[in-house]
Amino acid sequence: MTIQAQPVVPSRRTAAAGRGTRGFWPFAALLGLFYVAASAPSPLYGDYATRWHFTDSTLTVVFAVYAGPLLIALLVFGGISDEIGRKPVALTATALLTVSMVLFAAADGLTLLIAARAVQGFATGLLTAVASAALLDLQPRHRPGLASLLGACLSTGGLAVGALLSGLLVQYAWSPSRLTYLVILALLIVLGVAVAARADETITARPLSRIRIRVAVAADARAAFWAATPALLSTWALNSFYLSLGPTLAKALSHSSSHLPGAISVALLTGCSCSSTVITRNWSSRTCTLLGCAVLAAGSGLTVVATALTSATIFYVSTVVSGVGFGLAFSGTFRSLVALARPAERGALISATYVIGYTTFAVPAVIAGIVSTHEGLTHTALGYSAVVAGLGVIAFITTSRTPAHDVEKP
Repeated sequence: MTIQAQPVVPSRRTAAAGRGTRGFWPFAALLGLFYVAASAPSPLYGDYATRWHFTDSTLTVVFAVYAGPLLIALLVFGGISDEIGRKPVALTATALLTVSMVLFAAADGLTLLIAARAVQGFATGLLTAVASAALLDLQPRHRPGLASLLGACLSTGGLAVGALLSGLLVQYAWSPSRLTYLVILALLIVLGVAVAARADETITARPLSRIRIRVAVAADARAAFWAATPALLSTWALNSFYLSLGPTLAKALSHSSSHLPGAISVALLTGCSCSSTVITRNWSSRTCTLLGCAVLAAGSGLTVVATALTSATIFYVSTVVSGVGFGLAFSGTFRSLVALARPAERGALISATYVIGYTTFAVPAVIAGIVSTHEGLTHTALGYSAVVAGLGVIAFITTSRTPAHDVEKP
């Protein structure tokens, strides 16, 4: 898939092979913190809805509005760090997320909340491709698969930490709607300084280049890319539900007014995903994807049962199963796709992967919010989980028919 608005200029050379590799861990921590920030609002959505009288459809629009600017950042700027450098793009994204955290902390209604979420989306889109590419450039030479492992588990681990941190602060701390964002803001400043001061730049040539839409998959990688698409759809659709309506469903099934059931459901899904990614890091990407898609489908089917029986216990069990499947399928898919990328194409290919992912992240959530407003949360959860289970089955079939592509083990 190639989307291009202007003629392509020759790709710039990376210098990772000939220069230092300082800054790997600051980049990794920064990427993880962006995902912490992404899930931090999830336990607060219920409070926002009560305080400002949101329906489920409004709530999911607030949740999903983040994906539009994120996709714009990926489409327009996803490959720009291949030309002007990793650090300038990463620091710009950090500055934008800082603005977003200030807006969240100051929000007193729907307008500022949407603005904060939109700026956060653009910042995350800008950083996602550049940080993933920087990790590949800067990874230690004796651990050539480490960047791919972190690319898969930092997202889910960050989401788990963000949801749990926010849930605990909302439940027990003073001014939770502000404190969560202020904590993240302080960490952002520290990590931004660390990247600026410690990270090596891995791009040598920096000519003044025209901004163009650059999301590309090389011709010899397209068949594998499209075969991996169902796995991307199933994992991101599952993630979308848990981060938008999942906390509300968890509270309803638990018959609780506490914020912790919702935070725990998100943390369980993403935490189990991260754990399964680390535990199976030496497995082949094909094995991870195949097993992950099967387990994800089973977990989503179990969610249907939990919702039908209104059982919180079965729901949390299904969340654990789904989380394990999510981690296996996502890490396997990510590693197989990264193996297809040449250094000069990394930013653009990673952007293409996340364009598919974040489109799936946003659109089903909005549809689910509209359906939930009219048909109720229970019926929405039943239908949504059944669709995700079906996607998992389709992903298993397409993966089983595709040759393996693996990076070296970390």
